[in-house]
Amino acid sequence: MFARISKTTMCFSLAAFAFLVVFNNVTDYGSNYNFVRHVLSMDTTFPGNALMYRAITLETLWHLGYWLIIAGEALTCVLFTLGALALLRARNGTATSFNKSKNWVHAAACVGFLVWFFGFMVVGGEWFSMWQSSDWNGQEGAFQFYMTILAVVIYIVLPDGELE
Repeated sequence: MFARISKTTMCFSLAAFAFLVVFNNVTDYGSNYNFVRHVLSMDTTFPGNALMYRAITLETLWHLGYWLIIAGEALTCVLFTLGALALLRARNGTATSFNKSKNWVHAAACVGFLVWFFGFMVVGGEWFSMWQSSDWNGQEGAFQFYMTILAVVIYIVLPDGELE
């Protein structure tokens, strides 16, 4: 039973994390909007960067990009919440029912991975050369987020046996 409670608690914790990220991005819109603006405009990459043709300099697209990130984070929150609730409901059931209740967790992990790995590492880090910026490089933070998600999800999806 402790493993099931632990998995449920960790899933709720990931939901809480994603919720706070969304809450902070919405209530302090300007701070992280500036981050997105600088990354997309590539204005702090190396001088003479040959990849500057990729830069996006339209303010509307900066806002759109930021809202896409917030939407992905919000969806991650919702899916982890649904996953945690499904685990909570199934905690006293059979091993089969508890293991089947993990579907929302898979979906949440996928969306969270897309936001923080694909969005920040692939698109931001490589396409927009965020790694070249000493001021607007979010790769380390994104790495911590998606690795935490992956580690917790690996633990959660380990098959559970029958309760003793």
